[in-house]
Amino acid sequence: MSIAAYRAATWIGAPFIDGYLRRRLRRGREDGNRFGERMGMASTARPRGPLVWIHAASVGEATSVLAVIERLQRDRPALSLLMTSATVTSAQVLADRLPDTVIHQYAPVDRVAWVRRFLDHWRPDLVLWVESEFWPAMLSEIGRRKVPAILINARLSTRSWRRWRLGRRMIRTLLRMFELCLAQTETDAERLRDLGAPHVVCPGNLKLAAAPLPAPADTLAALGTAIGKRPTWLAFSTHPGEEEILLDAHAQMAGRHPDLLTMIVPRHPGRGPEVAELARGRGLGAALRSRGETVTGDTNILVADTIGELGLFFSLGDIALVGGSLAPHGGHNPIEAALLGCAILHGPYMENFRAIENELRTAGAATVVRTAEDIARDVGALMTDAALRAHRIDAARRLAMDRRHILDSVFSHLDGALDSIPAESAAPAAGNAGA
Repeated sequence: MSIAAYRAATWIGAPFIDGYLRRRLRRGREDGNRFGERMGMASTARPRGPLVWIHAASVGEATSVLAVIERLQRDRPALSLLMTSATVTSAQVLADRLPDTVIHQYAPVDRVAWVRRFLDHWRPDLVLWVESEFWPAMLSEIGRRKVPAILINARLSTRSWRRWRLGRRMIRTLLRMFELCLAQTETDAERLRDLGAPHVVCPGNLKLAAAPLPAPADTLAALGTAIGKRPTWLAFSTHPGEEEILLDAHAQMAGRHPDLLTMIVPRHPGRGPEVAELARGRGLGAALRSRGETVTGDTNILVADTIGELGLFFSLGDIALVGGSLAPHGGHNPIEAALLGCAILHGPYMENFRAIENELRTAGAATVVRTAEDIARDVGALMTDAALRAHRIDAARRLAMDRRHILDSVFSHLDGALDSIPAESAAPAAGNAGA
C-alpha cells in the first residue's frame, strides 16, 4: 500500500476508526478524562517560543528518553518540551516521572484529520520520534509540513524488519522523513539502511543510559520492615507461561528456604489477579500489591502489579530474573535491575537486548536459565553464597555505569538539529485546547 492510499483509507474508514477507539474507551483501555487528545484535541495551550515534540508509544520507550528530557531542560531551558505517548499505563508512569514543566498529551490516533488538528495546535519546531512505531499518516504529515524529525533509539526486531521488507515502498518513504536515524545497535542500523533510511548512525541504546528507577524511601522502609530478613528474589516484566515456571522454582527452593518470598512483577499489571490465583491454586499464600494486601509470615508470593514501582522491588530483592526471556518475547531491560544492585538471571530469549546480554555474560554478571530446575539451582546458589552474589552484583553495576556515555553520544548527533531551531517566539495557536 502507498502512503497516499493509507491516508485515503483513514478518511474512508473514519467511522470504523472512531468506533474502534470508543470500544477501547468502554473497555478501560483509553483515558476517559482525556479522550479528546486521542482525536488531536489539545487539553492545554501551546506555550510561546520554540517547542520540541518527543513521541514515545508506550512505557519502555517513554522512560528511555527521560534522560534526554533532563539533558534538554538543563542545557536548553528556552525550549518547551511536549511529550506524547499512546497508552494509559505510559501516561500514569510519566505523571510521576516527567518534570512539571514538560507537557504530556496522548498521541492522536493515526487518522489524517486528527493528526492535522494535533499539528495545527502544537506546531513543533523539531520532532524526536522514539524507537520504531511508524505511523504513516502522522509521519507523512510531519514531512508535508517540513518539520525536522529525528528517529532516536531506533530498533527493528527481526519480525518487524521482515514485515516491512514486504512493504518497502512505504517504509522507504517514511524513513526518508527523518533527517537522521540513531540506532540502538549495529544490527538495527543495518536493518534501517536495508529498508531505505538514508542517514543512520549507532550511538547505543538509551535504555542503558537511564538513571536508576525511583524507590520512595518511606514505602521502601515499610515494605522492608514487613519482609524482614526473609530470603527474597524477584522476576520482573513476566509474561503468560513464565509464572508457572517461576512458581515451580519457588516450590523447589522452599524446601531449603521455608520462609522464601518470591516477588513477581507482571509485564502487564492487569494480569496481577491472574498471577495471584495461579499461586493460590498451588496452595501458596499470595499478596496482591494493587489491592494493598500486606506481606505477612504466610505470604509466599508478592504479586507486584502496580505501575511505577519497579525500582522499589529491585531495591528490596538483590536477585532479579528478566521476564520475557523464558518464553519467546525477546526479553526486557536488565540494566534497570543492575543499576539498583541486583544479580541478574535471564532465559534464552533475549533478542531485544542481545548486545548487552553478551556483555553481561562476558563480564560474569548474569547467568542463563531455561527451566524451573535451573532457576532454583542458580537463585539458591546466589542466596547461600554471599561472595558470589556480591561479585555478580558488582559486575552488573559496573557494566551498567559504563553505559552512561551513551547519552553524550546521542547528543553529539542531536545538537546540530537543536542548534538550528529558530529562537523567535511562536504566536498562540488558534486553538482547540480543551475542545
